[in-house]
Amino acid sequence: MNTIVAIATSPGIGGIGIIRISGEETFNIIDKIFVPENKEKKRKTHTIKYGKIVNPKTGNIIDEVLVSSFFAPKSYTTEDVCEINAHGGVVVLNKILELCLENGAVLAEPGEFTKRAFLNGRIDLTQAESVIDVINAKTDKEAKVSISQLEGKLSEKIKEIRDKTISVMANIEATIDYPEYDIEKTTNTQILKVLDEVEVELHLLEKSFYTGKILRDGIKTAIIGTPNAGKSSLLNTILKEERAIVTEAPGTTRDTIEEYISIEGVPLKIIDTAGIRSANNEVEKIGVKRALEIANNSDIIIAIFDIAKELSKEDKEILKMVKEKNTIIVLNKVDLKKKIEREEIEKINKPIIEISAKTGNGIEKLYKEIINQCKLNEIANEGEIIVSNMRHKTLIINARENLKKARETIMAGMPIDIISTHLKEILEELGKITGETVTEDIIKEIFSKFCLGK
Repeated sequence: MNTIVAIATSPGIGGIGIIRISGEETFNIIDKIFVPENKEKKRKTHTIKYGKIVNPKTGNIIDEVLVSSFFAPKSYTTEDVCEINAHGGVVVLNKILELCLENGAVLAEPGEFTKRAFLNGRIDLTQAESVIDVINAKTDKEAKVSISQLEGKLSEKIKEIRDKTISVMANIEATIDYPEYDIEKTTNTQILKVLDEVEVELHLLEKSFYTGKILRDGIKTAIIGTPNAGKSSLLNTILKEERAIVTEAPGTTRDTIEEYISIEGVPLKIIDTAGIRSANNEVEKIGVKRALEIANNSDIIIAIFDIAKELSKEDKEILKMVKEKNTIIVLNKVDLKKKIEREEIEKINKPIIEISAKTGNGIEKLYKEIINQCKLNEIANEGEIIVSNMRHKTLIINARENLKKARETIMAGMPIDIISTHLKEILEELGKITGETVTEDIIKEIFSKFCLGK
């Protein structure tokens, strides 16, 4: 394999930038460009040396750095690895990267360091995929689930299920190899018992995807209402910053504004939409249409109304639209005199929260209602194994389908060796989750989603 190199930190200016190198030529390359302050005859693993990166052709000093050394196989990739901790300037990092390339390294592909860790057997595919989930985590709970997978908790569960399936295969082989003993009836009973256990475990993993999806993608929460009801003010209050423009003029928001917040460790994707009314121009019409589409596709709707005004025609249309949806009614501007017909709103039987988006009064009550509506307290309990990856869910569904076929084969009284065909498919699908039976194309697709240097 080539010795690879990449900048491992995010693009831009920062206090520190890291260049990562991995492969057989790692230390040869480092020796050409790095001059340590204290030279030692023997390099030691898991140590950090202070020194300078120097252009070997010109002798010019590029930067003062710290170089970390990790000997194979005790490194991230299981290969010889060095990490150059330089100052985080774009020019400096690129110059060091160029020196590495000029002296024998090749530029790493996205995710290639983690891919090598997988191919070299240090981690399996679920652990590799969890690396990008840890990086992208938006809340503590999402990070905990990702770290749990990085530690191999999901892999252990999949292995446990595969081992049970393999034990069934062993019983079948015994029945086939010793036909003189009439043990098929007993074997079928044992097989059905194990298949029932496997079915329960696979069902729980599949069911956990709902939680995993929420933690990964967030609860899609649309704020809808008529112009000047206080949608953008509510968004700004929730975010505790002036994210949306707020003016007295109606129709300020013409496109959606999306931001994430964390409630009880669960991400909420808050979407501020255009005011719903009969629009006079094409741009506003598009904004209103998009607002309605987002509301229809949201997990929860916050329908906001101006408490100081009587219900308009558009307000009543909004009430009709949210009647059958997961909705919280927010009556805004409680600091003003009430004119709204609350009885009309109460008819749709939705929770009603009175707030002032201007002062923040009532916002905590809104948070509590969101927690209640979405059952956020029940999401991702400590130690629970969560499936958050659609690829994993699909493979689990495929495994369950083959398990169903295996059970049907037994119940139909078909020859016992036919059952093994479906059991092999179960093992194949579960093996794709951890990477034991996955194809090169799938591996390539997974790691192409990683950032450069990881």
